[in-house]
Amino acid sequence: MSVKILANDGVSPSAIERLEAAGFSVDTNTRSQDELIDAINNEDFKVLLVRSATKVRQDVVDACSGLEMIGRGGVGMDNIDVAYAREKGINVFNTPASSSQAVAELAMGFMFSLARGTFDADRQMPTNGATEFKALKKKYGKGVELRGKKLAIIGFGRIGQFVARYAIASGMEVLAVNQVPVEVEIDLQIPGVDAKATVKTVELDEALTQADFVTLHVPAQPNGEPVLGAAEFAKMKDGVRIVNLARGGVVDESALLEALNAGKVAAAGLDVFVNEPTPRTDLLEHPQVLSTPHVGAATVEAQDRIGDEIADIILEHYKELV
Repeated sequence: MSVKILANDGVSPSAIERLEAAGFSVDTNTRSQDELIDAINNEDFKVLLVRSATKVRQDVVDACSGLEMIGRGGVGMDNIDVAYAREKGINVFNTPASSSQAVAELAMGFMFSLARGTFDADRQMPTNGATEFKALKKKYGKGVELRGKKLAIIGFGRIGQFVARYAIASGMEVLAVNQVPVEVEIDLQIPGVDAKATVKTVELDEALTQADFVTLHVPAQPNGEPVLGAAEFAKMKDGVRIVNLARGGVVDESALLEALNAGKVAAAGLDVFVNEPTPRTDLLEHPQVLSTPHVGAATVEAQDRIGDEIADIILEHYKELV
């Protein structure tokens, strides 16, 4: 009998093809959180795959004694009670190597848009462009360039280092912040060019006081406290631009709104929110906020890489059955 897999938040077609060719059964029909336990037990799923939407808390682990693997397609696993599940003998895994490129490219896209205000210009032009063209030209003609600016990268793991690669190639100075101090040689990966740069981490306060742009790539904090709150915003330059593609809660949303309204923060790009999937509307509607619905890793290429990594891990776990 084949091992049954529930990919509750979906998985790439390439992963399905590989797993089914090896004899596994893959179900991609999404069950609501309330339906999840019954579905796993009634249909005898041995493997549960999730992204960020489905929560796998202690109640699911306790109720689903037949689960053998829980996989997170992506990096952060704060929607899974990892330690508890592992104590129960479940193989819990994620795919940290597969989404770095996609997240880094979105971070850079955010910074370019925040620098020139193109996100807000795109809102205004369809309704006001024909009647207020000159006024809008004046409003959006005060952008800045990324070259020569200082970028604080908070969290200098895989994703942070990918961001550094793009930022350095764009002429930015990187101020890397990491929980454990590191010195990293960054290969810029420019075709036909042997270009490398060495980045040493600095203290958070040093980075915040100097940065023109700040981007976060850290997990949710164990104590639930934000990495950037009112005290941190107060240390920053006036007109700083903030990007958060990490986790909702690592930036204090109320403090961010106050900083935006005061002009301390010129603009912010947010892909993650505290109360997903129903983020606060005053944040989404703020004219200086560029927002996306948690799509940092959602490129075709990244999802294929994630799916292949998931398939590799599952096939290795069950290699004696394949």
